[in-house]
Amino acid sequence: MEQPHSHQSSLSPDISCPLASSSSPSAHEDSTGACGTCRKCGDPTTFAPPPLSWTSEVSPPPNYRPIRAPAINLPPNEQSRQAIILSPVPQSEKVLPVAPPFLFQAPSKKIQSPDHIRSFNDSDTGKNFLGFIVALSESMRGHKISDPCHQSDTVNTIISILHTLIDWVDEIPPTEQAARYGNVSYQTWHSRLVENSEDFVIRLLPDDWRSATVELVPYFTDSFGNSSRIDYGTGHETNFAAWLYCLARLGIIKEEDYHAVVARVFVKYLELMRKLQLVYCLEPAGSHGVWGLDDYHFLPFIFGSSQLIDHKYMKPKSIHNPDILENFSSEYLYLSCIAFVKKEKKGLFAEHSPLLDDISGVPAWKKVNSGLLKMYKAEVLEKVPIMQHFLFGWLIKWE
Repeated sequence: MEQPHSHQSSLSPDISCPLASSSSPSAHEDSTGACGTCRKCGDPTTFAPPPLSWTSEVSPPPNYRPIRAPAINLPPNEQSRQAIILSPVPQSEKVLPVAPPFLFQAPSKKIQSPDHIRSFNDSDTGKNFLGFIVALSESMRGHKISDPCHQSDTVNTIISILHTLIDWVDEIPPTEQAARYGNVSYQTWHSRLVENSEDFVIRLLPDDWRSATVELVPYFTDSFGNSSRIDYGTGHETNFAAWLYCLARLGIIKEEDYHAVVARVFVKYLELMRKLQLVYCLEPAGSHGVWGLDDYHFLPFIFGSSQLIDHKYMKPKSIHNPDILENFSSEYLYLSCIAFVKKEKKGLFAEHSPLLDDISGVPAWKKVNSGLLKMYKAEVLEKVPIMQHFLFGWLIKWE
């Protein structure tokens, strides 16, 4: 005699189909499609069948409810999402040069509210700073990282400084500790950075501008993370861009240096920051979970998407091709970032990086680049939690 069988599924022991539990006839009929049918008797089962396998080359969409609230990189409502889409694309600007008298001063924090944010972004200073970032992005259009470029003494000096900072990581090994994030050896590394920061900056300045260190050093030391929180995020990355902008205002970095500033300086900076993140397990500052563009960085996606504009073969969807990532990530910042994310995060790409997965569906790199510039303005430069730490002095004025 055949034993009675159970419709209970061992695949989903704690989830039941809400329709199957209804007592109404219509609910029972509807539940057949929603919950699946028993192979033996044909009656509706208690639990939903496993999801269909995803056969596309693109990662499947996430099928879970995120624990975190929507992140700042994914606006929580359609109105703010549309505001980013409809906002004008930021345009490049020539950096405003300084003129005597030179009134260098220790920079301080000014932003405390959304009104302060609007004031900064509407000011000539705010527009010029963003215009500088756009100009850096445009300097990389159509260029591989290894392409020849003009390397001035200033660029070579900055690269040398970053090399020194990388070497220090090897000299200061991580401490064995129980905590997963925030290795305390990073504080030793950062203390050495602070102790030597003025000497580093002086190497870039003519003798009659040594007084500028009072303004330049705070941007520099805040470009590599926070020593007390042992974290790093887009605010620190923006400080590094601000430090470069200050050097450009002083005429130490010139427009013909922009290509090398990205392809040599920023690439070396990114190498340093990834090493710090991995060796000392830096906490992502203001982590947004799966809903962020990236745990730590934003600017390399902007610069990297500019590199790929009008590329004959590689499209945004090419990030899903492992061969392309393996062969070209050393030449293109965007692909390098994707390869790093895929290496460090486990699981389906669409689940741990849904925003990057969505961007891969955009048809052209030019649209990706313009969208990321608008997003950077809206989700970094216009966010109080990030910009409340931004510094203002004489080179970057509070107006």
